[in-house]
Amino acid sequence: MRQAYRILPVYTGDVSGVCSALYELGGMVVMHDPSGCNSTYNTHDEIRWYRQDSLIFLSGLCEPDAVMGNDDKFIQDVVRAANTYHPRFIALCNSPIPYLTGTDFAGICAVLENKTGIPTFYIPTNGMHDYVVGAGLAFFKLAETLFEKSGRDALASSVRKGAGPKPRVNVLGMTPLDFAAKGSCASLKALLTEEGFVVQSVWAMEDTLDALRKAPSADVNLVISATGLRAAKYMQTRFSIPWVAGLPIGSLKNKVVEALRRSIVTGQSGTAYSQTAHGSDFPSVVVIGEPVAACSLAAVCEGEGDTTCVLAATEESEALIREGDRICRGEEEVENALAALAPHCRKIIADPMYQYVCPDGPTFTAVPHLAFSGRIYRRDFRDFFRKSVL
Repeated sequence: MRQAYRILPVYTGDVSGVCSALYELGGMVVMHDPSGCNSTYNTHDEIRWYRQDSLIFLSGLCEPDAVMGNDDKFIQDVVRAANTYHPRFIALCNSPIPYLTGTDFAGICAVLENKTGIPTFYIPTNGMHDYVVGAGLAFFKLAETLFEKSGRDALASSVRKGAGPKPRVNVLGMTPLDFAAKGSCASLKALLTEEGFVVQSVWAMEDTLDALRKAPSADVNLVISATGLRAAKYMQTRFSIPWVAGLPIGSLKNKVVEALRRSIVTGQSGTAYSQTAHGSDFPSVVVIGEPVAACSLAAVCEGEGDTTCVLAATEESEALIREGDRICRGEEEVENALAALAPHCRKIIADPMYQYVCPDGPTFTAVPHLAFSGRIYRRDFRDFFRKSVL
């Protein structure tokens, strides 16, 4: 019964993660799917929909076309839309039906790019994973498309190891699905600027595709969500840019800043928070959620004398959690983990929806997460980088 949910919602799906990651970059995202999913995306997962335009389309896949493999109609519709709106790029993403029928997206992308002259790439979603997978793949595929033929510029090489102008940092993993509070991006930029960094690019809120093209000239990448890890690893391999994961919040802020500066010198990547959870078997505080945010909040609690354990509830958490933390897939695993930890725990920090599966005893601190509870608690979204979260 691990796939059955009685109480908790599921995290936002991978297709919505793609749309959120690429929303502001001037491209066109096409979900190859029957009608309906665009409404689900823009009414539940996208808080920018009513104040900022974006080219997000559904193919309107019908049963005869799915069964017979009529890709010509799909191609013609995309070409017509591209010729009308002139996007900077075209991104295709998959849903369960074309995934199961084996649609040749690589071939379709080649045809579209030939017909339109617009860079076109496929993001291999299938509607069966969460937003971390979708947004992570979107950032990775975008990076491949932007940088496949580029090299690191001479200026970037000249400022390696701390020499020259101020260190430059890319922020990876900034989407409203994780950072929905108004002003979060501006607050993080201001914080990094005050600490002496130049923010080279933000992937991908309140920034442009042209700014993202300059990402290879940065000295270090700051990964603020698991959605940014794939792109960080790609840029480390492609351009030797190290990455640091963590949120510069509370008592962890100085550690994140120090880790960024140290990575520039050493070229080593890793998390700014400890690699080991202190007291994870008998924690006084349990944090549930996306791994970078959850481990960062746990680190702040440990700075105040608590022992902690993180229950990482999203996919692709393995490289970002600490030794002693747990990965929980689904409602049943979360309930079992909380039942085991609750006798030693005084506080649980999580999205408000989790309180309905928490045992009695510990106090509950609500940190709403758009990718989990949607807009239900939108008035309580918190700017992690401007004021105390806890």
